[in-house]
Parts: sequence; C-alpha cells; structure tokens
Amino acid sequence: MATEMKEYKSELKPIWCPGCGDYGVLQAVYRALSAIGRPPHEIAFVSGIGCSSRIPGYTTAYGFHTVHGRALPIAQGIKLANPDLLVLVAGGDGDGFSIGGGHVPHAVRRNLDLTYLVMDNQVYGLTKGQLSPTSPRGLKTVSSAFGSLEDPVNPLLYVLAYGAGFVAQGTPADMAGLAGLVEQAIRFPGFAFVNIQSPCITFGSPEAQLRSHKASLERLEDLGHDPSDRLRAMDLAQSYGRRLLTGVFYRDPSPRPTYDSLVRERQAELGADAPARARILERFVPRVESQGRVGP
Repeated sequence: MATEMKEYKSELKPIWCPGCGDYGVLQAVYRALSAIGRPPHEIAFVSGIGCSSRIPGYTTAYGFHTVHGRALPIAQGIKLANPDLLVLVAGGDGDGFSIGGGHVPHAVRRNLDLTYLVMDNQVYGLTKGQLSPTSPRGLKTVSSAFGSLEDPVNPLLYVLAYGAGFVAQGTPADMAGLAGLVEQAIRFPGFAFVNIQSPCITFGSPEAQLRSHKASLERLEDLGHDPSDRLRAMDLAQSYGRRLLTGVFYRDPSPRPTYDSLVRERQAELGADAPARARILERFVPRVESQGRVGP
C-alpha cells in the first residue's frame, strides 16, 4: 500500500549547491519509498561521508551518518541485528570505491538484503573538486592540474564481477526512470546496487551535467537488453564513461538466499538445543570429571 511522500520528508532542508543532482536523487528516494509503503520507523538509512551522504537526514527514517567509507559494514550490522528493517545505504563514488572500496565485495558476496545507492559524480565535491576513483583519464582538477594519469574504476563492472544480484544505473535527468530503479532495487531480495550519475554542478565537467545527460542517455529497455543475461550485462557495463546507459543491467532470475535469512535459519536450528537464558553461563564453568581431570 502506497504511503504519501510527505511522510518520508524530514524538517531539515537540503543544503546542496543549487543544481546539484542529489536533489533529484532525494526525490527519487521519496517516490520509491512511497510506492513501497513501509512506514518510516521500519526503515534505516545509512550513509558515509560526502555531499551525498547528507541524504538520510532529509528523511524521517532512522538515519546513521557514519564515518568515511564505512557505511556498508555498519548497514550490515543493522540488518543482522534487526532483519525486519528495510535498510538503505547511500554514498558517493569516493566514499564507496576509494576508502570504502574494500567493503563492497564482501557486502556483495554475503548478499544481505541491502540497497546501495552510489551518487557518482566523478569528483570529490565536498572537499573542493579533487580526483575521485571514477574520474576519467585526462580530467583536470585541483589535484591534477595537468590531467589525470589514471583509468577510472568501473562501478558497474566491479559489482557485477563480484556477483551482485541486482545492478542498475540511473540519472536524475530521468526522474521517473530513476525512481523506478530505486524501487526495483528495494524490492529485490538481496544486495542491490544502483549507480546514479548525479552531477556536481560546482566542480563537475560540463558534459557531466543534467542537460547533457538528457541528450545522451540510452535506456537499456529501448536497446532490447535482457536483464537476466549476466554476461551481456557485463559487456554493456564496459561502456561506462563512454555511454550513459540507464536501466537494469542485471537482475538475478533466481536470487540466492540472503545472509540475513540464513542467519535466521541457523538461529532456529541451534535454538532448539539452546539452554535457558538464565543458564547460559553454566556452559563456561569448568567441570571435574570422574578421573579427577578437569574438562571444559
């Protein structure tokens, strides 16, 4: 049952630069949550550090603004502690694929039921425009006055190679499409990743702005892509940085069990033989066996 969008809007007003793509991402999140219909107290929104990581504060969900690059491990802990929560994770390309890059493959392989939204603007916006992991080769910034010598990380290929069950890309230039992708990601039973090309109006390059996105985006659906074809999805993902493909790259047609569901099953199995809570410590008291030997 849908819930009105206003139920998810907090009293805080966004303070991003006028024209920032993150305003559109926030609206897409409101639309997706409204369509899902879960009340705000059943949602946890975790973020790292950066412009995009302000986003939980603009919702009425439980918000956790964590430290740089550590949103995913904290979100995993929240999901395991309270599996009934709908858990969203947000961050930027620097937060997710630089200092936090080592956490991504483990979140993917564990396959907790999380939705990870990365606002990818190919630059460090909050710290005044340095190179980020997804900056294209040759980009001139305050930290690369003569142009970057590095190839960018490909977020789409990265998570596909590690086995993510749901991988998509969108842009605020297509609000309806982006809201639909976020909703699909939330509904997917397992780790879901949405790379959002969210322009930095202040430090981003002109060809990475919303007007350019509208003119250049190509919808995977219009190209006849089958999202159940993982190999084709990986092939298409290689165009990251050259073409703006939007839509679902891959959706596992037979999702594997989530880590949180497997933990619940294990707890149920072990719970049948578990002692009463008041007697748990007795298992750790050494006992003396008949031959006089002390046993565990």
